[in-house]
Amino acid sequence: MPKIFGFYYFRPKTLLALIFMVSFVLITGSVLVVEAYNRQKPIYEIRTDKKILALTFDISWGNQTPIPVLDILKENNIKCTFFLSGPWVKQYPDIANRIKEDGHEIASHGYRHINLSQLSKSEIKEEIEKAHKAIKEVTGVDARLIRTPNGDYKNHVIEAIHECGYEAIQWGTDSLDWMNPGVNTIIERVTKKAHPGDIILMHASDSCKQTTEALPVIIKELKKQGYQFVTVSELLKEAKTDQDKIN
Repeated sequence: MPKIFGFYYFRPKTLLALIFMVSFVLITGSVLVVEAYNRQKPIYEIRTDKKILALTFDISWGNQTPIPVLDILKENNIKCTFFLSGPWVKQYPDIANRIKEDGHEIASHGYRHINLSQLSKSEIKEEIEKAHKAIKEVTGVDARLIRTPNGDYKNHVIEAIHECGYEAIQWGTDSLDWMNPGVNTIIERVTKKAHPGDIILMHASDSCKQTTEALPVIIKELKKQGYQFVTVSELLKEAKTDQDKIN
């Protein structure tokens, strides 16, 4: 009988089974590493030493929360990026146009609020194009950034987004305002987790009941920390500028 690992003895069949199992684990692990390495991902943040960040808002429902949010941003002279769903834009064109008139960046939040990873690539493109058309017809804006509903994605989702001429945007810091966890919790999460080059996720849908109360404090505290607020597109330009300097 073959002898391995000191005093342990194995029958030939057992040894072959063990070798097979070890080989399977090594091969499977290698495949997973390759898949993870090659996985296409959205943009979560940029690398920079500058104290700049992008405050972003998703909107899919309602007309009560967006106006107070816009008023707060105007009072503080802050420009943000709003990710708007196609049906919401069509239902509330006056608010969508106010977002544009206030100088904020308009981006897409897709059409139906569903997980795009469950759809085929052609179906994903249809969702993106329907939202694009709705935003264009109402605001005149050709949106080029998209945040997928629920932040859901897989490789074919990102591929479809890029093939539609869009860039996929995620977030570095989630305020959790969509959970209504308490005003102080929202404030603490954002002010403690925010970092240079960050993209902060917030919401201006009516389902988020605590955003408007937390927002003024968040702005005040981040300003106190020395941060400047920019749109996502401005943040991406900053990343390109820094990369050009390195090259």
